[in-house]
Parts: sequence; C-alpha cells; structure tokens
Amino acid sequence: MTEQRSMPVPDGLEGERLDAALSRLFGFSRTRAAELIGSGEVLVDGKQPAKSDRLHAGAWLDVTLPPPITTPMPVAEPVPGMTIVYEDDDIIVVNKPIGVAAHPTVGWTGPTVIGGLLGAGHTIATSGAAERQGIVHRLDANTTGAMAVAKSEHAYSWLKRAFKERTVDKRYHALVQGHPDPFRGTVDAPIDRHPSGDGRFAVVAGGKPSVTHYDTIEAFRAASLLDIKLETGRTHQIRVHMSALRHPCVGDLFYGADPTLSARLGLTRQWLHAVALGFEHPSTGEWMSFSTDYPQDLQKALDIVAAES
Repeated sequence: MTEQRSMPVPDGLEGERLDAALSRLFGFSRTRAAELIGSGEVLVDGKQPAKSDRLHAGAWLDVTLPPPITTPMPVAEPVPGMTIVYEDDDIIVVNKPIGVAAHPTVGWTGPTVIGGLLGAGHTIATSGAAERQGIVHRLDANTTGAMAVAKSEHAYSWLKRAFKERTVDKRYHALVQGHPDPFRGTVDAPIDRHPSGDGRFAVVAGGKPSVTHYDTIEAFRAASLLDIKLETGRTHQIRVHMSALRHPCVGDLFYGADPTLSARLGLTRQWLHAVALGFEHPSTGEWMSFSTDYPQDLQKALDIVAAES
C-alpha cells in the first residue's frame, strides 16, 4: 500500500535540492526520489516541482510513498566459471567471472557470488544485511577478478574495518582508450550519482572523496594498459575516473567508450579486471596476497590491440 506523508520542510533542509532532500528524509536513493517527483507523487506548496528545485524551510511537502521494496535473498546455486583462489576457516577468495553480482539487489535476476558459494556448499559469515551476509567489498557485475568474502564473524568485522581504513591493497588492470597524460598519476575527484538519474555515477562537486592511482604498463596505438590502485572504493570508481580523464575503459559504452573499437575487439563490457588483492589475515595477522589471470574475453581483446600496434 502507498502511504501519504505531509509535513513542513525542516530548517535543516533549507536550500537543498528536492531529490537530495527526499533522499535524506525518507532514506531512499536520489534516483528513486527523482522517479517519484517525475511521476507527480511529490508536491511542494501544492504544486508539482522539478527534482532540481531548491527547498525553502517551512514550505509544505506532500509525498505519496510507494510500498517498501523487498530486497531479494540469495539463491543457492552453483555459478559456472567462478573459481576458488583461496579458502580457510576465516576467508574465501574467489575469481569472479563476468555477469555475476556480489549479492542480490533489486532488479538483478542473474547469479551472485553469495548464491554461488552457498550453492557449492561453502559456509559464509552471517554478519551484515541478510541479502549480503559475508560481503566485505564488491565488484561490478561485469568486472571480473579477485573478491574476498568473510566466512567467520571475526573475519567479517576485521575485513570491513580494513577496507574502511584503506589498509587493503586493491589492484586492477584496465585497458583504456588513448594515452593518459601523464603516464602515471592520481585522480582525486569526488564521486556521486550522475545528475541525470540514469544509474551512472560522475565526478560531482560535493560527492564522496574518491582517489585512484594509475600507472601505464604498456601503451599501444589505440589504447593503454594501466595498473590501478584504489585508495577508496566508490561505486564505478575506476570507470568514472577514467571517463573523467577522457580515457574510458575500452568497451565501457555506459561511460563513453568508442562502440566501433569495442565491436572490433569483441568486447561487450568494460576492459577492467581485479588482478590482485592483499590484506592482513584476520586471525594470524600475516599479509596475504592473491592474484588472478585475465579472463578469455579480455585477453583476446588485449592480444588484438597489441597486434595492431
């Protein structure tokens, strides 16, 4: 059932964009807020506003809230192509294949890392929200490579803190269009949802602090292979930062990659792979490092780029 809410705009939201204010007031995303505004479910002083309108304290807000969205639960089923890199009583590190999400989310109907581990009989920590128990970090569904999952409750707490305190070494290889200048550098630019509300993220003033370090491994005629170290872990961070540099990941049509080049290389997703992951073991304190090879589609594309240079 829908719910009707009416209230004056609090003083603390004076000057806020309407979509951002609704997100803060009701706890849903700005994308969802924009959808409600666009469908006429939000009135300000009895009039239909735009999502970018700035609010005034004391203005009267009428909002028709949709029924709460139920987050899907993991489905225990084996995931073809997902291999175990390392496992002990505390942690499990997988090499995640293309087309697999870390955990269930609204709108995702494909396989998940959690579902695949449960389907293969692995034990996962029960800490965290029910649909993402054991998850301490994530990779995009179409980004492949090394991903750690907690098996014990102790490991979950330890690894969550390690990721938050940025003591985890997260390394990616990305094939990007053109040649970044300089060949080695740091992108320090805040990231938030793209103002269009289409699911993309972007460099946005006032966004969350986001830092990406990159170093060119090899420059080809049409593209460059980069080694990337993440200092922070924002959604789509590498893809957004590379796009902001005007060197999007090859194949990443969502963030402005050349569709002609993508088609020639046979890519249907971004050329981005989590090649290595390192952290202190939750129980022993020993530094653990894990690496993964490029999957077939990325290796094939890289071979073509190299052969054309």
